[in-house]
Amino acid sequence: MTKEFSADRLDIRAFTQQQGELEGAEALQHYPRLAQDQPADTAGQVRWHAQGFEEGDDARGKQSWLHLEAETVLRMTCQRCLQPADITVAVDRDFRFVADEDAALGQDDDSDEDILVFDKQFNLHELIEDELLMETPMVPMHDACPQAVVLESSTQGFETATEGKPNPFAALASLRIEKSGE
Repeated sequence: MTKEFSADRLDIRAFTQQQGELEGAEALQHYPRLAQDQPADTAGQVRWHAQGFEEGDDARGKQSWLHLEAETVLRMTCQRCLQPADITVAVDRDFRFVADEDAALGQDDDSDEDILVFDKQFNLHELIEDELLMETPMVPMHDACPQAVVLESSTQGFETATEGKPNPFAALASLRIEKSGE
């Protein structure tokens, strides 16, 4: 018997036991936190694929896993040239499921994988959005900026323009010398 699965209310235990598979491509606006800083005319998509599986033997008990791949392109401002940049954000991660929060907290520090709690109403779209947000770069940059980037600390002619002017602190230095000579 094959069960139909919904990404909005996913029974993780059944999904992993049946080695379920879901995939989709939705408009970026379906993920409000990802879309909130995007220009209004952005027509991006989030493409994703999720596969459930069990690992382990019957003696130790089988563990439920979810493999998630997701990808989107976000329009961001390059922090090097300050021009718009299309930044690809991708996730390729495995999640292991445990019975309750106490088990998750107890195992989280000792495991390399991400641990989540079983939920019969698990929202896969929320997980996709969370993971893509965590992969979004804090300092987005083009691989190669489309125009030359000026990397100067001062403008040309700055040093020569200040050469002839007296140092405003020179008068203070003379006051200090006069006072110590008294």
